[in-house]
Amino acid sequence: MASKLQKRKSSSGQKTSKRGKNRPTLTVGEEEEPTNMESLGHPEIYPVVLTTKTQEIFNCRIDEDITDEQPYKLIKKEDILADFQNRAAVSDFYPVKKVIQEYPGDEILLVYDKDFKYGLNFYLVGTEEGKENYLNAPEIPEEQEEYKEHIPEEICIYKAPISKPWVSLGSEKEIEEESVKESTKKITYMISRKRHQFGAPIKFSDQNASSVKDAYIECTAYPDKNFTLRQLEKDIGMQVVPEVKDISTQTRWTYPKNAITQYHPREFSEEEKETLGQAKSLTDFLNNVSISVEIALQQNEIMNTFIDDWKCLAEEEGTFGDKTDTHLKEYQSFTDLHNLTEKMITCVSWHPVIYGLIAVSVAVRLSFEDRVHFSGKLLLQPSLILFWSFSDPIHPQLMLESPDDIFCFKFCPSDPNIIAGGCINGQIVMWDITAHADRIENIKTGGSRSKKVTLKPMFLLEPDSNKEAMYIRHCAVSSIENGHKHVITDIHWLPDTFEINRMGTVFENRSGICCQLVTCSADCTICFWDIRPQKALTPQPTEKKKEESIEIPFDVPSTFLHLDLAWKPLSKIRLSKGETSLDHCPTKISLSEDHLQYKAQDKMLAQSKAAKVGDMNPYQNLEGGLANHLKPREDFCTKFFVGTEEGEVIYTDWKMERDSETGRLMTKQQFIAVADYYGTLHILEIPWTLSHPSANEVLSMNYYFEREVKHLEYVDQRKKIREQEKKEMQLEMEKKKAKTYQKSKEQLEAELKMDYESYLELERSILVNLGLIKVSEKVSYMEMM
Repeated sequence: MASKLQKRKSSSGQKTSKRGKNRPTLTVGEEEEPTNMESLGHPEIYPVVLTTKTQEIFNCRIDEDITDEQPYKLIKKEDILADFQNRAAVSDFYPVKKVIQEYPGDEILLVYDKDFKYGLNFYLVGTEEGKENYLNAPEIPEEQEEYKEHIPEEICIYKAPISKPWVSLGSEKEIEEESVKESTKKITYMISRKRHQFGAPIKFSDQNASSVKDAYIECTAYPDKNFTLRQLEKDIGMQVVPEVKDISTQTRWTYPKNAITQYHPREFSEEEKETLGQAKSLTDFLNNVSISVEIALQQNEIMNTFIDDWKCLAEEEGTFGDKTDTHLKEYQSFTDLHNLTEKMITCVSWHPVIYGLIAVSVAVRLSFEDRVHFSGKLLLQPSLILFWSFSDPIHPQLMLESPDDIFCFKFCPSDPNIIAGGCINGQIVMWDITAHADRIENIKTGGSRSKKVTLKPMFLLEPDSNKEAMYIRHCAVSSIENGHKHVITDIHWLPDTFEINRMGTVFENRSGICCQLVTCSADCTICFWDIRPQKALTPQPTEKKKEESIEIPFDVPSTFLHLDLAWKPLSKIRLSKGETSLDHCPTKISLSEDHLQYKAQDKMLAQSKAAKVGDMNPYQNLEGGLANHLKPREDFCTKFFVGTEEGEVIYTDWKMERDSETGRLMTKQQFIAVADYYGTLHILEIPWTLSHPSANEVLSMNYYFEREVKHLEYVDQRKKIREQEKKEMQLEMEKKKAKTYQKSKEQLEAELKMDYESYLELERSILVNLGLIKVSEKVSYMEMM
């Protein structure tokens, strides 16, 4: 009876033993070849698996019919053959059907394999000889039985497994279906911080409790139907485990609420009132606190200490409107519909002349890593400065194009049509919108020509006249090799009253207009720029000019053509941190008010010069004033404030000095002059740590001085106490001496006699304790004495 086994990994058609092993399934019409333990030296033993149902049929239930004392059962061969007819292949004895049919006896021995020695829970003995050997085992002497415990019953012969080719029965498909695969797309988050913030101390701040109701914000969960998923199929696996319960208790925390409780006052009785009224402690207390109470009452009469000045600000009776007028309200918003990409506003500036016109610079909202990654796409998107008018909140009036995103820009004080901006790549861009001035302003003139003009605000114009947006190209851009290496964070025009040279020396402005700029960048430098040619140009013949003329696009003014891609900074300042190798990172520049204000006569002189020029734009002839002689300005403060990325405010100087050792131009040195006894004057340089106070230096010094003062006061108090103690000790010594001299002779003899008697009493008690004398002898001894 040759039969073949088909092994499957699915759970259908399998029977599970107590140890959870899978039993192979037979095809219809095939029989399983009986498996014996011939490899272990017992060819008569055939392991079988008996289920609970089979154990009940043949009365061989474990722990009931079969026990540890009698682990076997004799089953009739006829009963097993009858089970074959009833249950056929479902019978648990079916794998050993051939052995049972060929068995010569009437009863077959069935043994319970408690320790699973042969792999299953029961085994049959297939021969009569084996049954007799098991039932009638020879007796073993006690000596051999003790020795038998140390001898293995059988020797297992190892047989190396033989490799066979894999036969697929479809189990890999079931494994693939049951395997878990990721279906959702992974989300990547990048969290970065600036280098200067590494190791920085954390600062906590208080929360304004009045801004939030009950100072508590709760984000409660709620079901969202848009993200509700319907479960169509669910695989559940079950396993019998001991029942485990996890129980915890926690008090429920609720948001805090303000509560108040009122009690009835406690009143003293009449007797207690009289006692307290006559008490000295109450009188002393009232005398001590009466002065402070009177002062507090006077202060309450002078001013109301509980009034909120901020709430009363701009809410007097003389103001117009109600209390809601004191809050800021949104008047209008502007949105560019042409550029729908995610952009942020980096700088905002009102037009200095036209009321109601505002300019903003926009940049792509990306980190530095993302800018590098999407650098190719960013080149296709325009970088703009938008001019908005109140008359049209959707269509910009002008759009200034830039080679890269602008992070700061400023209108020229001398001519608002001249605009300078700083890019993210460190370049400075110049625009001249003089040709488009009529588009953004409307000048009303009377019947006669007048010098005074009336400007009509842009929000009063008709919106139909400004529907088409105008793109304006830049006139010039600075050299990227010689300028800043990082984003420009701030830019300012120097006033038209002075100009500086490469060393930072201040002179009177020869051109009479704003022609110099100052910028700061994240590369830890501050640069000064001059929009005029570096050298005065000599007049050339008209024919030669025509030959050397460069073709300029019709829409680009030639105002700053001499600066394009060749503009270099006039001077550069690096903000170093003293003796360290680190530098400050400037973010904002603040010039002194003296730089922005100038004398009235200087202003009149500049206006007279402009009147002589007439209607000609002074920026069209920038090299004209370079031939004038430079006049230095005395007593001019060259210091200014710089705000850094770390939150520090630096007061530095733009005037440069050349280092004698390195030859570099350097600014912030501080010296101290010290003269010695031998007539030598020493100049000492003050280091950074001694010229700049630390964060808590003032508090530390105040605490040091207070501690020293308290120490001196303590020393003085101890000196006074010591002197007082010395005086008291001297007085006691003098009193003792006076008492000694005052005693008479009789008193001294009486004291000596008492001391002698006490000595004799001590001597007698010692002798009695030692047993040298008896009590009776003690009495006689006392009488003798």
